[in-house]
Amino acid sequence: MRTLQIARPGDCLSVLCLGAHSDDIEIGAGATLLTMMDRGIRLEVHWCVLSAADERESEAKASAADFLSRAANTQIEMMSFQDGFFPEQGNAIKSWFETLKARTEPDVIFTHYRDDAHQDHRHICRLTWNTFRDHCILEYEIPKWDGDLGQPNLYMPVSAEALRRKIELLNVHFGSQRSKQWFDSELFLGLARLRGMECRARERYAEAFFARKLTVV
Repeated sequence: MRTLQIARPGDCLSVLCLGAHSDDIEIGAGATLLTMMDRGIRLEVHWCVLSAADERESEAKASAADFLSRAANTQIEMMSFQDGFFPEQGNAIKSWFETLKARTEPDVIFTHYRDDAHQDHRHICRLTWNTFRDHCILEYEIPKWDGDLGQPNLYMPVSAEALRRKIELLNVHFGSQRSKQWFDSELFLGLARLRGMECRARERYAEAFFARKLTVV
């Protein structure tokens, strides 16, 4: 399998991270971002959470600050769209996306998986593609009891240390989620090991994405 580099150590990479809920970005792409920074890639990150209110907002802000503590530049946005009702708030969310487009020009966008079983996740993915039509968009996966994991086609091998750090930060920052049956270290480790096996990752772990349009030169 041919290995391609999205950026080299010392490169500056502008990244837009989109998450419907407070822990989505961390679960889907957290170890990838940490590994990039460990490799010396200078990340300029625009981190957007669309549903973060009350306790969840505090959790999201603290988590983003820790995950991005070594980024070259950060901009963190917390919105308060109603959890579970994104399709019903379509006009307002679409308007927010239009303002976002005018404020950022990312090299890479991390967003939700198009066929995710959660309606909020699907809505964010649709508007990502609708708004950013000439960008590199990578859709991340969120494990849940719906059984909606697909067959990804792009793998980001991550270091064992980055994965350990990701899981540690998830457990530290998202106390509101620890009572949920799907939210535990074993699940996050297991999925990363499965994806690492699929791409024969050197350190055994990977995060996987859906890359629907890529240009290789």
